[in-house]
Amino acid sequence: MSRRHLLAIALCLALGSVSVAQAWENEVFSLRNRWENITTMDEARRADALSALADEAGALADAHPNASDVLVWRGIILASLAREVGGLDALGPAKEARRVLERAIELDPEGHHGSAYVTLGALYARVPGWPVAFGDDDTAERMFERALEIRPEGIDVNYYYAAFLADEGRDQQALTHARRALEGQAREERQTSDEALRRQARVMVERLEK
Repeated sequence: MSRRHLLAIALCLALGSVSVAQAWENEVFSLRNRWENITTMDEARRADALSALADEAGALADAHPNASDVLVWRGIILASLAREVGGLDALGPAKEARRVLERAIELDPEGHHGSAYVTLGALYARVPGWPVAFGDDDTAERMFERALEIRPEGIDVNYYYAAFLADEGRDQQALTHARRALEGQAREERQTSDEALRRQARVMVERLEK
């Protein structure tokens, strides 16, 4: 086979890989935008909307099991669903969120710019501990600290860590991170959710400063 034919085959394979990547990137963009919109919905509609979105994210993850960004967004959506439904109904999506986020970190140690670690930290902080589930405050703190190493000025990183610290009664540390969340830079692709967290950080700062 000539070099020209080999080059043509290699180029076709490369273009095919690019088109596949672009396909799931477009799907992730759609999931992310719809998740952002759901966060602004009335409370009565959020659980059903998140459940439907989680199903779509699951199908996308099944089709692209080694795409870290896909798994991170599936984990974020499942964690949001767990928080929304609460109680024992939250355990299924919470456990699945942990599984896919841990797999995403295996594929990408930075976990989509720290987002996987933030979400895992919130999960470990919120769910019950053994034998009901996997909740563990020490692990939660390690996840938040890892996220801070990757993205120290993130609004979400600092807000969720501040909320965790406040629940632990560590008010001065919580205030430090709540202020950082208040001063952080909102991500262009997460403007709605980051600004919502900034507002919550402002309330937290006012409460902790009293």
